[in-house]
Amino acid sequence: MYNKATSLLFVISSLLFFSTAGLAQKQEQINWLSFAQLEDSLRITPKKVFIDFYADWCGPCLKMQKVAFRDPEVVKLINAEFYAVKMDVETRDTIYFGQQMFVNKRWKKRNPIHEIPLLMASRKDAPFTLPALVFLDENFKATGRYFQYLDPRQLLGILQKQPRTVTR
Repeated sequence: MYNKATSLLFVISSLLFFSTAGLAQKQEQINWLSFAQLEDSLRITPKKVFIDFYADWCGPCLKMQKVAFRDPEVVKLINAEFYAVKMDVETRDTIYFGQQMFVNKRWKKRNPIHEIPLLMASRKDAPFTLPALVFLDENFKATGRYFQYLDPRQLLGILQKQPRTVTR
């Protein structure tokens, strides 16, 4: 009897632990959108936009995903103030946005960067680099671009300095 009761208690405790751990993780995640979802959201309710351009091989990008984008204060501020988009710069997907079609014309070449990050996160006289973070106001005009790893404190400072959303 003792073994059955102990086993049952262990199973129940494990289930409670893992279910509450799963809930805590869900509460501390950024609500990432695709560009199609972004377009629909902007049409309904204009809001500032935060775009994270990344690649699976980019070490600083992966570190930001594990550290900065999981910080509770960063998550809370991004979800409250911004529409957040995450895009793999090497995607082969055709993306329709703003009545235009965007493709990865370079997908057969070395460094196959999609058109969208090339348009939104390129710098004059500098090669495209990752991580690339782009901030846009509610009218979809760029308010900031960053091309480096940002820890939670640095990212939070940048997020807090973005212009406030104009309410209509």
